[in-house]
Amino acid sequence: QVQLVESGGGLVQAGGSLRLSCAASGRTFSSYAMGWFRQAPGKEREFVAAISWSGASTDYVDSVKGRFTISRDNAKNTVYLQMNSLKPEDTAVYYCAAASGRMTGWVSDYNYWGQGTQVTVSS
Repeated sequence: QVQLVESGGGLVQAGGSLRLSCAASGRTFSSYAMGWFRQAPGKEREFVAAISWSGASTDYVDSVKGRFTISRDNAKNTVYLQMNSLKPEDTAVYYCAAASGRMTGWVSDYNYWGQGTQVTVSS
């Protein structure tokens, strides 16, 4: 069982930065691939970024490449999402999730989810 708690969301102007954190409970955190997803009002939850259990591999949706960076610290049971050059279209609730299998961008592959943190980017 893995419990996930996100933090770091907030209101920021376009062009600004935020760093999201996701703290995980459980001693097996390092065995899970981790992902960040987001969901805007009236839209489906979409993949943002993922990282392998070791941190050696990462993947991003095209719309955030070059602006967002996913990382993890297995000693601290925490995964991060550094978001730079934020745009109004990045506004959404951001969720972190854990997958017991390989790194993936599919919602259905993730076993555990956090409660989400709101990110609002004003123009």
